[in-house]
Amino acid sequence: MPARFPDFRLGKVLATSFTATLTERRGDAVERIPTPQRLIDWLAVSGLTVESCTAAQLGRAREVREAIHAAATAAALQEALPPSALHVINDASVQGRAAAVLTPEGERRWRLGSASRVEDALGVIAADAIGVIAGERDGRLALCASPTCRAAFFDTSRSRTRRWCDMNTCGNREKKARFLANRRRNPGPAQ
Repeated sequence: MPARFPDFRLGKVLATSFTATLTERRGDAVERIPTPQRLIDWLAVSGLTVESCTAAQLGRAREVREAIHAAATAAALQEALPPSALHVINDASVQGRAAAVLTPEGERRWRLGSASRVEDALGVIAADAIGVIAGERDGRLALCASPTCRAAFFDTSRSRTRRWCDMNTCGNREKKARFLANRRRNPGPAQ
């Protein structure tokens, strides 16, 4: 029987979706890419198919993920970007060999180097993070309001006031907790 892993949390922004491969950062952390194969799976569903992944490449991917999270968190809080995170992101961006290509539907996709290396995929993710953190996209970086999550996400809502990284997980959990707390404080009449 194959091992069961937590589902991926996929969003519309590649860089912040990548940081969501580690969730509940301030609670019981959930690692969504615990093995090299799971990284291959995540890259594939994100349009960045690679042929293989070593344990060292998985380690590098996690390093890039954490650097993006640190820089995105600082940007969301309007703090100085951590130099060590910038170094990792910039290094990953220049190490990759990928090209933007246009599909017949008019969408941008990435074509990785001929060997489809993990480093090429990380270069695409790092380049996306650079664009998001530099403010080149319409939206704003924010942090999830869940005290156990605090994931960085890219808010493209009209009002730019979204509070949760994902309404189906963090938002629903927090709203349910508030509802139950209010119910305990104000019990209704006995039935």
